[in-house]
Amino acid sequence: MCSHRPLCPAADAADREASHVIASHPDQGWSLLCNGVVVFEDTGLLLPDGSVVAPHRAHVAA
Repeated sequence: MCSHRPLCPAADAADREASHVIASHPDQGWSLLCNGVVVFEDTGLLLPDGSVVAPHRAHVAA
């Protein structure tokens, strides 16, 4: 999906979240990256193959 240079990381790459946002829906809590990954506001991910990555937000001690 990525058409700019340098190319964004692939959906299966460790740094996949560094890809450019191509559609943002903050009112719904998600954004679509140019590599096909959907990023949710809780830091969970939906990958193009349908697999899910659980939220991985850093825990902040109160």
